[in-house]
Amino acid sequence: MKVSKFTNMFVPVLLAASAFGVLAVQMCAQVQTKSSTQTGQAVREVKVERGEVVHVSGNDVVVKMEDGTIRDIANVPESARIMVDGKELGVHDLKPGMKLERTITTTSTPKMVTTVQTVTGTILHIVPPLSVTLRLEDGTNQQFTIPNGQKFNVDGQMVDAFELKKGMKISATKITEVPETVVAQEKKVTGKMPPPPPAPPADLPVLVVVAVPTAAAPASEQQAAAEPAATRLPKTASPMPLVGLLGLISLSLSLGLKIFRR
Repeated sequence: MKVSKFTNMFVPVLLAASAFGVLAVQMCAQVQTKSSTQTGQAVREVKVERGEVVHVSGNDVVVKMEDGTIRDIANVPESARIMVDGKELGVHDLKPGMKLERTITTTSTPKMVTTVQTVTGTILHIVPPLSVTLRLEDGTNQQFTIPNGQKFNVDGQMVDAFELKKGMKISATKITEVPETVVAQEKKVTGKMPPPPPAPPADLPVLVVVAVPTAAAPASEQQAAAEPAATRLPKTASPMPLVGLLGLISLSLSLGLKIFRR
């Protein structure tokens, strides 16, 4: 025997009627459930994060954020793509100095899910105000717990569980409304290449080297330049030996003349 509980937060209604009474929903001899969803106004939130690539090692990227914090992004998937100057780049294409911008779009959509459970049967046993046992149209029996203080609509009059009698054919309906929020998030990363090095200021002079061909020297000068200069010996001799030699010759001649005269 199954037990179903009607809580106070729902809106259960038990309609007691005769065999030819009007029922809210015709049932197939068992508890039936129908659900419907009502969607509310979606709320969209956009968050932008900016940073600069500091270091890239394999699939690990270190980014310096706009507020100065350092973010270490480990194990970036190979499928991740970054749109840079109109081209899709992967993690291995990132270079230090690149500017990155990540846009996170979060969409929150409120929904109200309404569930309606309906059962039709004949009262077999009633334990007011705790529970009621019904014989369903398929011949099975099922017990239901009655919420504390629950009122019932019997022939247009609101009565409590103590007014229910064995043999009454009733239809019980439980309506449940559960709010929920569906959150969808989209992330998009774009980037810019690092800027080129700055050009030199226009007011600074630029050094230009121009090669000027030299005129060919005359042949005589070329030959003179080619011949090695005459080597000059150092002046180390003295005239005294020559003077002594001349004096010796003069003395010999003088002696010879004297001998010849004799």
